[in-house]
Amino acid sequence: MVAQITERVKVSVETTYQPEYSNPANEHFMFAYQIKIENLGDYSIQLLRRHWLIFDSNGTKREVEGEGVVGLQPIIEPGQYHEYVSGCNLKTDMGTMGGSFQVKRLVDEEVFEVKIPEFSLIAPYKLN
Repeated sequence: MVAQITERVKVSVETTYQPEYSNPANEHFMFAYQIKIENLGDYSIQLLRRHWLIFDSNGTKREVEGEGVVGLQPIIEPGQYHEYVSGCNLKTDMGTMGGSFQVKRLVDEEVFEVKIPEFSLIAPYKLN
């Protein structure tokens, strides 16, 4: 697990290789990732947008942007968290992801960026 705190918002990430959805012979490697966004601050926040940078080990770079996460723009109260699971496919058995969330503090409508720590996507057989 990797984690990082920005502006009193903690983002933690865990990843899992999905062999049942992967097809290495066709350069298709599927990974799941679980994100936990914790509000360590004193004010309610709302997650507005996400921005991902995805890298395959062959040098391919993709950028993904959009509203919310898995169709939601959750409000996270102080001391609470929002968790979700999503997936990413790569053309190689190793890569990385990282990026940021755009978050709004509801008390004053201030919008700020929260860093998503870079994390590795590695098929387990590469670790042997």
